[in-house]
Amino acid sequence: MSTGPPWVEHRPSVGWLPRMDLGRLWRFREVALFLAWRDVKLRYRQTMLGVLWVLLQPIATTALFTGIFRHLVRVPSDGVPYPVFAFAGLTAWTYVSTSVQSGANSLVESRELVTKLYFPRLLAPLAAVLASLIDLAVALVALAVLVAVYDSPPGAAVALLPVWIVGLVLVAAGAATLLSALNARYRDVKYALPFLLQLWLFASPVVFPASLIHGGARYVYALNPLAGLIDCLRWSALGAPAPPAADWLSAVACAVLLLFALIYFRRTESVLADLI
Repeated sequence: MSTGPPWVEHRPSVGWLPRMDLGRLWRFREVALFLAWRDVKLRYRQTMLGVLWVLLQPIATTALFTGIFRHLVRVPSDGVPYPVFAFAGLTAWTYVSTSVQSGANSLVESRELVTKLYFPRLLAPLAAVLASLIDLAVALVALAVLVAVYDSPPGAAVALLPVWIVGLVLVAAGAATLLSALNARYRDVKYALPFLLQLWLFASPVVFPASLIHGGARYVYALNPLAGLIDCLRWSALGAPAPPAADWLSAVACAVLLLFALIYFRRTESVLADLI
């Protein structure tokens, strides 16, 4: 008597700390790639300029910030030409903010998939972070062109640039994962998110150098995970001054954000299909 394949029962993990089944995530990698490619196509569908929109926003914003913060307010830029300084900060910020916005809505917008198809739900916000890497790559190429135009070559620290990019991915993944679970439970997140991102923008050293903050306040400021990453990105890509020791707190804050996001997501995952 022949028997069919054994039943496979999927249960959410129990316990306080999340158990990351990387093998399971890898087995469902095609779902993540599908969701990421869908996000890319939806983002640029029926647009005349396509991926060039990735450059128009930071370039226009850089021009605006240069006129206001450099020429009117006289904000310093750590010895780096201000347009390059601002564009580098906006490159990091645009990637994170775009990933967080897409990731926060990823579960709600994939309602049909979440309720009818089994896959690790964590792949939904991670796919949004993955899709935005295309935008980041285009922006980094534009940054390299600006560095050449303004004759602001990087030093040996440019070899560490991939490390800071990985850091940006982790920050974006942590925030997107946490907000996606919160948005599934509380739809207020959708309306509060633009305001929260705007606050995060001006709380990060995008238009001004973190070196303006001194003393103990610098350690408090470094609790913003983007503060140290943007400093390190400018150090590697523009030859700006090396980041201070306080920026290690940004790495700690990034790890705490990611861990808390995974804990909350895993504890909410079992009821996501009912919530959305």
